[in-house]
Amino acid sequence: MSQTITPDRAILLSRLRELGDVGRDTEGALTRLAASDSDKQGRDRLVAWLRQAGLEVRIDRIGNVFGLWQVASTIPPLMMGSHIDTVINAGIYDGCYGVLSALSVIEAMRAAGVTPDRSVIVAAFTNEEGVRYAPDMMGSLVYAGGLDTGEALATVGLDGTVLGDELKRIGYAGDMEPGAIVPSAFIEAHVEQGPVLEAEGRLMGAVADLQGISWQKITVHGVANHAGTTPTRLRTDAGLAAAKVVTFLRRLVDNSDGVATVGTMKFYPNAINVIPDKAEFTVDLRDPDEASLQAAETALAAYLQALEQSDGVRIEAERLARFEPVVFDDKIVGMIEQAARARGLSCRRMTSGAGHDAQMMARLCPTAMIFVPSRDGISHNPLEHTDDASLIAGAQVLLDVALGIMAGGWGKG
Repeated sequence: MSQTITPDRAILLSRLRELGDVGRDTEGALTRLAASDSDKQGRDRLVAWLRQAGLEVRIDRIGNVFGLWQVASTIPPLMMGSHIDTVINAGIYDGCYGVLSALSVIEAMRAAGVTPDRSVIVAAFTNEEGVRYAPDMMGSLVYAGGLDTGEALATVGLDGTVLGDELKRIGYAGDMEPGAIVPSAFIEAHVEQGPVLEAEGRLMGAVADLQGISWQKITVHGVANHAGTTPTRLRTDAGLAAAKVVTFLRRLVDNSDGVATVGTMKFYPNAINVIPDKAEFTVDLRDPDEASLQAAETALAAYLQALEQSDGVRIEAERLARFEPVVFDDKIVGMIEQAARARGLSCRRMTSGAGHDAQMMARLCPTAMIFVPSRDGISHNPLEHTDDASLIAGAQVLLDVALGIMAGGWGKG
């Protein structure tokens, strides 16, 4: 039957572009941060589409939005989705494609007269990006039981607002308990956000696992002094020590499967003619293997201790976030590969370097992801782009896998 059922190409593409216009400023930059006014506008648009599709809309206490195709069944529902919040000055595909392709799958099933053996749900999780409120992937983390709902709602954002208050203000503080519906499976379609598929000429990615993530804030304390009168040998330079950490991290991950990034750095007092007495920076370590990630964390801690001795500085390390690597369900990953091959699409089994809602949902149920190529590997950027044909192909494979899960009786036993 899946050979004759196809998502509506025109509707999916038009919705992506329509949602992509929600939250643009006067200069055309797209920013739709969690629980903001523009997020409300995006949520309102999504809810209208869910209701047009005949779905029941439910909202939980953390603001996650669900569109339910309810059927009488003892089998736990199939859930698909992602998020619609964005980073600052974003592209239009990240997250939104996963939500809207899931909706297109349900609409295609309903239009074809499919009677599913279980309920089917579209999910749009709150605050996946974590720009305004930390941590990222918050809505799915709360839903999967990894973060207390009350604690999450009390989170203070970078702008001083409280998440729970903002969800109430925009009308998306629901009453359903997060995690009240435990799916039989969860599938997330997403743009790759990396260059691998395009570089290898592959049309589809079957995501088998997801890198572990370790975020830290490092503060180096030195001694401020005159840049011209203090000899090099007599300096306690916090800026120099910070730079040494950056180069150490690059050496650490060379010839490994892991990556390391120093994405932010500040010097104090931040004057051209003063030796910095403080440097603050972040370290983002990622690796698909938990033991390797732990080894990198241990190596960094040892290097910081050695640096204190060699450079006379004092160093503090604060953990900001820590997620172990996630291995997705091998059976669903195999179904994605099989569905892609059946459609004549070259497919690569791969690791996701970015965090996604699916990594949290994997705590609750069998989970996997579908990747479609990103042009030049660019994401979190207005230049983010995936060809229309790839977007449609990914939605088709999502549909085929959903039908395969139901045809195979997944979750009955």
